[in-house]
Amino acid sequence: MYASTNPRSAKLIRLAMTLLTFLAVGAAQADSAREIDAHADAALSEFRKSVKGADEYLAAAKGVLVVPEVKKVGLVVGGQWGEGALRIDGKTVDYYRMTAASVGFQAGVQQANYLFVFLTEEALSTFRKGKGWDAGIDAGVTLIDESVGASVSALKAKSSVVAFVFGKEGLMGGYSLKGQKLNKFKPE
Repeated sequence: MYASTNPRSAKLIRLAMTLLTFLAVGAAQADSAREIDAHADAALSEFRKSVKGADEYLAAAKGVLVVPEVKKVGLVVGGQWGEGALRIDGKTVDYYRMTAASVGFQAGVQQANYLFVFLTEEALSTFRKGKGWDAGIDAGVTLIDESVGASVSALKAKSSVVAFVFGKEGLMGGYSLKGQKLNKFKPE
C-alpha cells in the first residue's frame, strides 16, 4: 500500500489527465480536405504578408508543406497538433498530420502556422517516401524566425528544408521542431 498523495500533487495529476484527454479529442477531430486547403491558403497569404522574402522562398521551393493553426497546449504535460497540405507547383498533392508530446515545465495555450520549404528535389522525395517524419531529426530542418529575412541561397547552403513559424497567438513561449512528427493521412 502506498502513502496518500498530497492534495497539491493530486490536483496536478487531475489537471494533467484532463489536458491529455483534451489533447486526444482535439487531435482526433480531422478537417475535410476542403477545410485544410482553405486554411492553408489563408496561412500562405499571411506568410507572404508577414515574412520578409516570402515570395523568394516560395519561388525556390520544390514543395511546400503548410500546416496552419497548429495548436499547442501544456500544463506540465503538453501536446501539439495540426493538419496541413503538401503543395507542389501550387497544387495540393498530399495531406499531413503534425503531432508532438512533451513533459516538463510548461503552461499555456498557443496557436501558430508552420510552413516547411523543401529546397531540393532530394529532400522532398525523401519526405514523401518516408513513413512518418520527425522534423527535428530526420531532415535536419532549419527553423527560421519570421523576421530573419535571410536569402534563399544562404538558407540552401545551410539546409535543404527550412521551416517558418508565424502568426503566433497565445500565452505559451517557445517553438522548436524537436519531437514534431508528420504523418500522411487522407482527410474526408
